[in-house]
Amino acid sequence: MTADPTPVSHGTAESEPITISKIAEAAGVSVPTVSKVLNGRSDVAPQTRSRVEELISQHGYRRRRGPGSARSATIDLLFHELDSAWALEVIRGVERVARAESLNVVLAESGGEQTPDDAWVDAVLARQSTAAILVLSKLSLAQKERLSARGIPFVVVDPTGDPGEDTPSIGATNWNGGLAATRHLISLGHERIAVIGGPKNMLCSRARIDGYRSALDAAGLPTDPALIRTGDFHVEGGRDEGRRLLLLDDPPTAVFAGSDLQAMGLYEAARELGMRIPDDLSVVGFDDLPVARWVGPPLTTVRQPLTEMAEEATRLALVLGRGERPGNLRLDLATDLVERQSTAPPRPR
Repeated sequence: MTADPTPVSHGTAESEPITISKIAEAAGVSVPTVSKVLNGRSDVAPQTRSRVEELISQHGYRRRRGPGSARSATIDLLFHELDSAWALEVIRGVERVARAESLNVVLAESGGEQTPDDAWVDAVLARQSTAAILVLSKLSLAQKERLSARGIPFVVVDPTGDPGEDTPSIGATNWNGGLAATRHLISLGHERIAVIGGPKNMLCSRARIDGYRSALDAAGLPTDPALIRTGDFHVEGGRDEGRRLLLLDDPPTAVFAGSDLQAMGLYEAARELGMRIPDDLSVVGFDDLPVARWVGPPLTTVRQPLTEMAEEATRLALVLGRGERPGNLRLDLATDLVERQSTAPPRPR
């Protein structure tokens, strides 16, 4: 039977810092029980775990990691989805840095959910991982606090929404990429230009479409809502939305696809309708996946440095794990247009 919880004061300049012993005293449990909660052990009663977690969060406890602290030689890498060539480029970047640091990578998927379930956080804590990298994902406030309290740094790659100033993240200049893709099509003489974005809740997708709109506006071209479509960043979404665009009474002469995979779906839609690229339709993708240069015709696309983004995220996590505090927790790497053979001037109408 545990004692009733007792109040515990925050650590301040005038008082001693909060410790595991004080958390245990306040929760009415033993120090080993608090340690089990901190380490993500499963052999703690749910009510007790909840009480300890609440005190840890309430009082801002942070485990101090010294040079001799026991950590496993692992980096946890979490994707919301793994079924694309896009994910392989990110894995390559994380693995490259991890190998150089003699670390192993533990790979997981959240089944399409942007926020992982608590079981994933429990596993990271139980492993006492060196760091965690999340891709197109986000942590709840409680999950952030749990990782931070255990001294496990985390970095988000390509955050789905605004990660906030306190969340380390690595992204790309998505707005500039959308602007460059659309400007390229305008420079070829296209005026009726469509866009197939990704999910509306993803910050990177909204930024690419905003860049598209800005390029049209700067060129004095109207924005037709019928030409702005929402996909899923996958081949199927590009094919389905592309088919709908090409069957319009006044179809576009060019399409900016928000990902290379969507561009490939658009290729299939054009083929099914007997259209040739770039003779009948110009296409620009986004990502510059290795396959982009091998499709027929080779795809003009915006290069997003996925491998480099993953490398930078891993380095940032390791820096944070050493207790260093970089001047900037948010970094956007540059995108650039790669011109190939999928774009050309429009045919005269």
